[in-house]
Amino acid sequence: MKKKKVPKEEKVGYLQIAKELSKCVRQYKTPSILSIVFIGLETLFECLIPFVMAQLINTLTKYDESGVNSNELLTTVLLYGGILLAMAVCSFACGLFAGRVSAKASVGFATNLRQDLFYKISAFSFTNIDKFSVSSLVTRQTTDITYIQLCYMLLIRIAMRSPLMLIFSVVMAAVMAPSMAWIYALLIPILAVIFLFLIVKAVPIFTRVFDRYDELNESVEENVRGIRVVKTYTREDFEKKKFFKASDDMRDQFVVGERLLALTNPFLTFFMYVSMLFIVWFGSYLVLDPNSSIEVGQISALITYGAQILSSLMMLSMVFVMIAMSTACLRRVYEVLVEQPTIHNPENPVKEVKDGSIVFDHVSFKYRPDAEKFALSDVNLTIHPGETIGIIGGTGSSKSTLVNLISRFYDVSEGKVLVGGVDVRNYDIETLRQNVSMVLQKNVLFSGTIKENLRWGNKNATDEEIKEACHIAQADTFVESFPKKYDSPILQGGTNVSGGQKQRLCIARAILKKPKVLIMDDSTSAVDTKTDAFIREGLKSSLPGTTKIIIAQRVSSVQEADKILVMDDGKIVNMGTHEELLRSSPIYKEIYDLQNRVGGEQK
Repeated sequence: MKKKKVPKEEKVGYLQIAKELSKCVRQYKTPSILSIVFIGLETLFECLIPFVMAQLINTLTKYDESGVNSNELLTTVLLYGGILLAMAVCSFACGLFAGRVSAKASVGFATNLRQDLFYKISAFSFTNIDKFSVSSLVTRQTTDITYIQLCYMLLIRIAMRSPLMLIFSVVMAAVMAPSMAWIYALLIPILAVIFLFLIVKAVPIFTRVFDRYDELNESVEENVRGIRVVKTYTREDFEKKKFFKASDDMRDQFVVGERLLALTNPFLTFFMYVSMLFIVWFGSYLVLDPNSSIEVGQISALITYGAQILSSLMMLSMVFVMIAMSTACLRRVYEVLVEQPTIHNPENPVKEVKDGSIVFDHVSFKYRPDAEKFALSDVNLTIHPGETIGIIGGTGSSKSTLVNLISRFYDVSEGKVLVGGVDVRNYDIETLRQNVSMVLQKNVLFSGTIKENLRWGNKNATDEEIKEACHIAQADTFVESFPKKYDSPILQGGTNVSGGQKQRLCIARAILKKPKVLIMDDSTSAVDTKTDAFIREGLKSSLPGTTKIIIAQRVSSVQEADKILVMDDGKIVNMGTHEELLRSSPIYKEIYDLQNRVGGEQK
């Protein structure tokens, strides 16, 4: 089924996004607050230093004009020097502590956010996962959170420091030389308007950039997963072109956004020099004017404050750039965090499955409420405990969809599914899935040992139980041939075992759950017919009370079942034993004949 992207119209305000993501700060609130406090103190000391320096310059100028002796001059210099040194040390110490606690806060926040996002995805139903592509979820879990972490670091450090520096510097400049403060009052609004314009233009561009990230990751993921097919058909050049196209599209969008934001530095540099020019120009006239209260020290301080004001604006512009780049990330992560799982426990869930009976009562299902066609239409079916049911049908006949409703991977659109006489929607989800064991069509093994993989079925399984399950699944022979036997490593994705071996290990893992219902979704397609027969015989003798549902493409895999369902276009078109279906079902007979015919003669 084609993945559906999050609709563009689902827009929310930044305050709502910030409120949701701020929940991830949790135990790192104190370091975050301490970072702001230390940044404030550091900024205060930095802004007081030019003021003290101006007083020192003015005092030295007066001493020079009055001809005061050198000892008194030295005492004054040492006094002001001591004050300046103390302020510099305090500023350095505050900056050092701010750096340490802000690093702890930002990393901790990102860790919490990453965990919350992972827990949320883990709780998703298949419907929720269908809403986002796998590559998109990976991007949100990695790249997006990295940008958000950096953005949070900037917010509690530079985003706090810059406004404080700007305010303190403007106030001190106005206090020291009110007649020249108009220079900053004129320049700051102009720069603010320019920055706002650039940010508004850049945000939509970076939103598109992260959509390109999804496409790029999807191309990489698809290529790596299907590398054997790519090499078999020598399609490396085609895949390279596809990757380069996605990469180039992302580069082009980044270039446009970066060009816009790169304009901030030239503007800042230009206005910084203009402000200094005005200060020196007008300040020179005022210093020479005998009626003016402006002295050389004030001019020196004003130049320093001007540099601080413009550097704070430069830092703010960097924060705005980061926020612009992170806006798309914030929204994308927020979308996952607020996504509500479509499958959840009822208020008073049933926590015991009586038996393996299954009833489909007028069940219809479609993957999306707005889908035009039902994947399953008015299915009625009764399965008794301990029965073996075979399901056969063409590709796209909704065989897997049918059994997915038993484990409640999806909820029915109409009707109801009962297991053990209880609607599956009334069960505790964990209880239901512990009692309905499923070997999926796409078998997955995880990195670790064989034993660790098998204990996914039962974490408390003994070595004897593991060996017995492997014997039933016909996996014991090849496992015993490995040097470390059940402690042999499985590489990520199970790439160091064959398809048939992987299927048998997955069957053994499901057997260890000792379920009341065992579903095998085409899970013996990679094993030979002889091994398939041994597996079915082992399941029959070892799990006599377990209801077994076998989806298969081979008639031989289901012909001994108590009942066989023939599915077509989302409906059960025929039902019966092997012999009955050969007489009554044209679809079943055609499949059987095709699989048992050699050179036009039936075997």
